[in-house]
Amino acid sequence: MSHKNPVTIGMLAHVDAGKTTLSEAILYSAGSIRKLGRVDNQDTFLDTGDMERARGITIFSKQAAYNYNGSSYTLLDTPGHVDFSAETERTLWVLDAAVLVISGMDGVQGHTETLWSLLKRLGIPVFIFVNKMDQQGTNRARIMEQLKNRLSESCVDFNNIDYEEVAMCHEEALEQFLESAHVDNAIMSRMIMERKMFPVYFGSALRMNGVEELINGIDTYVSCPDYGEEFSAKVYKITRDDRGERLTHLKVCGGSLKSKMLIGNEKVNQIRVYAGDKFTSINEAVAGTVCAVTGLSETKAGQFIGAGGEDNIPVLEPVLNYKLNLPAGTDPVALLSKLRTLEEEEPELHVEWDENFKEIHVSVMGPVLIEVLTNIIRTRFGVDVTFGEGSIVYKETIKNKAYGIGHFEPLRHYAEVHLLLEPGEPGSGMRYECHCSEDILDKNWQRLVYTHLCEKMHRGVLTGSELTDMKITLVAGRAHPKHTEGGDFRQATYRAVRQGLMQAESVLLEPFYAFSLEVKRDYVGRAMTDFERMGAAFNMQEADGDNVVITGEGPVSVIGNYQAEVNAYTKGTGRLALKMAGYRPCHNTEEVIEKFGYEPERDTRNPVDSVFCAGGSGYVVPWNEVREHAHVEIAVTDSGVAGGQSDREVKLTAKQASRTVSDEWIGTDEVDRILNETYFSNSRGDNERRKLSKRKADTAVGRYVTGGNANVKNPPKAPEYNPDKKSFLLVDGYNIIHAFKELSELAQVNLDSARGRLLDILCNYQAMKGCELIVVFDAYRVPGHDEEFIDFHNIHVVFTKTAETADHYIEKFAHENGKKYNVTVATSDGVEQVIIRGQGCLLISAREFEKEIAAMEEHLRENYLNKTY
Repeated sequence: MSHKNPVTIGMLAHVDAGKTTLSEAILYSAGSIRKLGRVDNQDTFLDTGDMERARGITIFSKQAAYNYNGSSYTLLDTPGHVDFSAETERTLWVLDAAVLVISGMDGVQGHTETLWSLLKRLGIPVFIFVNKMDQQGTNRARIMEQLKNRLSESCVDFNNIDYEEVAMCHEEALEQFLESAHVDNAIMSRMIMERKMFPVYFGSALRMNGVEELINGIDTYVSCPDYGEEFSAKVYKITRDDRGERLTHLKVCGGSLKSKMLIGNEKVNQIRVYAGDKFTSINEAVAGTVCAVTGLSETKAGQFIGAGGEDNIPVLEPVLNYKLNLPAGTDPVALLSKLRTLEEEEPELHVEWDENFKEIHVSVMGPVLIEVLTNIIRTRFGVDVTFGEGSIVYKETIKNKAYGIGHFEPLRHYAEVHLLLEPGEPGSGMRYECHCSEDILDKNWQRLVYTHLCEKMHRGVLTGSELTDMKITLVAGRAHPKHTEGGDFRQATYRAVRQGLMQAESVLLEPFYAFSLEVKRDYVGRAMTDFERMGAAFNMQEADGDNVVITGEGPVSVIGNYQAEVNAYTKGTGRLALKMAGYRPCHNTEEVIEKFGYEPERDTRNPVDSVFCAGGSGYVVPWNEVREHAHVEIAVTDSGVAGGQSDREVKLTAKQASRTVSDEWIGTDEVDRILNETYFSNSRGDNERRKLSKRKADTAVGRYVTGGNANVKNPPKAPEYNPDKKSFLLVDGYNIIHAFKELSELAQVNLDSARGRLLDILCNYQAMKGCELIVVFDAYRVPGHDEEFIDFHNIHVVFTKTAETADHYIEKFAHENGKKYNVTVATSDGVEQVIIRGQGCLLISAREFEKEIAAMEEHLRENYLNKTY
């Protein structure tokens, strides 16, 4: 079949199945290489690394190309060893079809089934090549039975095609077979590409048997996908060449990639098509081309570039953790930054920094990768490192729902986040959602919280291990219009997660292997005893001849090294196959927790407590008391998310009331109406002020305002407080700042700090008095400034418009509302006091106001703050 675009074929196998030998045979048969190399001679075309040739295994995926019947093919040879399976998994993403190589002697093995599952997940068509059929003891019928039982019933022998068997795989093929006793290649091609059928070829790559049939089958049945005209690409790995230049390996999935083309904000400098360890530079890569490009620094493995696609999320993950031992005199921080580049190239290599012990830890798939990593660090960075004894990578999840609150409010900062934590399905990983009304928290803040949830590897509270299999939903939150910064929500979000975990019932998870042990009947008793001791679940099934197969699942911590025991007691005849089965509840939780000795409340890098503010300074509230202090109502009821409102009335504690904007005294809409009326009212108050300012203030006025009892002719009747009316307190902001000694001294250093301190003081005062408090600041000297009205926690703040003073604003407010409400004004401006009194308002001088605030703060300190947390 002639293809318009290049076709990408991947070579996959369990280690030692002969995959690289088959790749060599395909390239030789197609005329791409002139010499047929051998693994045992260390001269294969694709295994170019010293370690690969020394060990006789593929460590890194390699690329080669061949032409056949006028079509271009890219061959990607992937690692077969289970320790490097993550490298194989990344490569699968760019394949059009795969060749799964199976040893005729060993049959279907544990890692074979892992690869089959990955291929199924990505929907990749598969050709099966059963290798080493020239060896004695191979049984074609037995292998076919294994393939059908353990992989798919749709595996069909294509060395001698039985069309009746083909017809049983699909209705269209059955219809044609019933009509003509034959099935066309076009129908079989669709069946293969849709994974309705899996062709099986038998042969020997070393003897070149069956290789030509496989090549011809790929050419006949593989169809080229339809590519769009707009550029897109899949990035499957990141490497660096001998000169240290960063290479982005990708497959063009639409349009074309040209040299000097912009991808995002970066320019492609060079396009390379590799063949083994050599490459050819090209100016343009058409759709279907697998290539490596230079000039891109922001790409990452698994990234989809362009529109219409999604990033590839890996399934396999490391299960072993090792401490990195550095030679004397080596700076661990300097080496850490270099290891980050390796982590970029090998995403399954998780590099972690232990701040407490100043140590570097790495998590890997298996011990063989440690040897490779040691060699890479020595070669690339010139550091001879060793690794400590490997330990298991544990994870944590939760068993029940929990509600987490995080609050971060040191002075001049503010953020509060409410999260709902729910257990997820096993293997589902971490999921994050937003279920919060924009009336409660603006969309931009919600996106920021979501970003902070996704950016961090959250740790559990049992052992400090990574969280998994959870769903975290943002349900409520609060920001401050002036004091909130992006970093505030980061802190609040992290603390909300931790506070929720402290309340939930946590579960410790450990990795499990699915195992298959084939032994003679004489050894079944010993094997069963061992598995029971390990806490593994298992069952037995009959095998050929005198053998029995035991299958099941068990913890990696106890089964990982069981192969050595099997070899010992079976005298080398037993075969153990392992594959990852995911994470399960730990079989010895208490023992592991005791070994870790983790104390979440002492983990300063992942705090469980929150920070609140009172009296102008922040203080820490323990996690189990945060709910009592929260500013936002609990957004979840027994029936689920309530959109920020409780289904039942919530009685506020004294601590909540002291910091919560309450609507019990007067509705926000009514406050807005009053303020709007004030903004656009007439200037009668201004006129009175101007008239009064032209007079000469006599001593009687001063004596009356300050409460003196000198002779005053016909003093106005003093206003009275009416308990049935709603109460307002208006504070002349800058007047009070300059009247209070503490604030006046602070204003000389920084006026903004003094203003912030005053607002904090007034927040506490309002909570104790229970009135609507409005503080007014002059902005009359700010050119083009409009009236600005904002909520600061539980008080209202007004910045006047250009050419309007705070006095003018307060006088207008008093004129419009003095008769309808209990309005009190705090100011030390004598002239203003006279006008305010004339409008029927109550007064409090700056000196009296300062004394009352001091008394309130003392009361607050004695009753709420003098408690050791």
